[in-house]
Amino acid sequence: MSEVRGGVDEAAPAPEVVVTGAAGWLGQNLVRALVGRRQRVRCLVHRVEDGPLLQLLGREVEIVVGDVRDPAAVSRLFDGLGAATVFHAASVIHPAGKVRELFDVNVGGTEIVLDRARSSGAGRFLHVSSNSPFGANEAPTDRFTEDSPFNPYLGYGRSKLEAEQLVQRGHDRGDVSAVILRPPWFYGPFQPARQSTFFSAIRKGRFPVIGDGSQQRSMVFTGNLVDALLAAEVAPGAPGQAYWIADARPYELREIVATVRQALEEEGLPVSGRGLRLPALAGTVAAGLDGALQAQGRYVQPLHVLGELKDTIACDIGKARRELGWEPATELLGGMRTSIRWCLDRGMQL
Repeated sequence: MSEVRGGVDEAAPAPEVVVTGAAGWLGQNLVRALVGRRQRVRCLVHRVEDGPLLQLLGREVEIVVGDVRDPAAVSRLFDGLGAATVFHAASVIHPAGKVRELFDVNVGGTEIVLDRARSSGAGRFLHVSSNSPFGANEAPTDRFTEDSPFNPYLGYGRSKLEAEQLVQRGHDRGDVSAVILRPPWFYGPFQPARQSTFFSAIRKGRFPVIGDGSQQRSMVFTGNLVDALLAAEVAPGAPGQAYWIADARPYELREIVATVRQALEEEGLPVSGRGLRLPALAGTVAAGLDGALQAQGRYVQPLHVLGELKDTIACDIGKARRELGWEPATELLGGMRTSIRWCLDRGMQL
């Protein structure tokens, strides 16, 4: 029997699911949302030490240790499963120095997971993509839609575009029933070290605002993204479609910094009254150096991040609202406070 949420008819969710990238930022939030709702949650983790913490969440959690680039490990991930839903969240955003890793993991890994999903008779395939296949908006008032042309930004953008194309072709051939979700900049609990560094830089007045800070960014609280994934799993019209998934509205860069400052203060942390402003040219120079280095196969994360800070990267989530019956429940201040509390509860220094 189907249910109705937000005016969208729903199918029943699959009792068995596969999660790649289960120990990652999104994966940890997703697995926690699945526990207690599914009979089996099969998780691919890269390191042995990542498994026990996930297994503690519930007896339905099963761990497979291995690399998404390893066909044998991915075969073990699907072993004994039938029409399981696949949440493919494994990805590399910032490689350890070499651009090649982006393509090995994001493209090669996706191809292997698609192949094993097809051969196992998997159910719906939810592919987590990115804003990077679309580059930057031409103006702060522009918004990407699902009809916007591809314009991939450097290595990461090209790798995620190639992965999207693999997934779409797999759907079109009938190999899998696929849905593509395109989230922008994440924030929320279970964050990696780079997000903690972001908080610390703002608290100490060292995070750079490029230009006047009016450039806008769509962001997505991890809880909002998990809700969208679960909605896309059961919405009958979703297969074959792509959806932008973000918070209810984009935020100006200066608003993001001011909101994180407020969140830090409201969680009891002293915040410097200083701020770091850099001219727009600094972002342009960083982007140029980043492009030159990536052309040589090298990746330097600080340059890449600084180069993107000059841009507006904003999207329209109207299609996801209409077709998935999904509404992002959390906005920036509440989500940032949740993330900061998660850090403080674990004794992290911000």
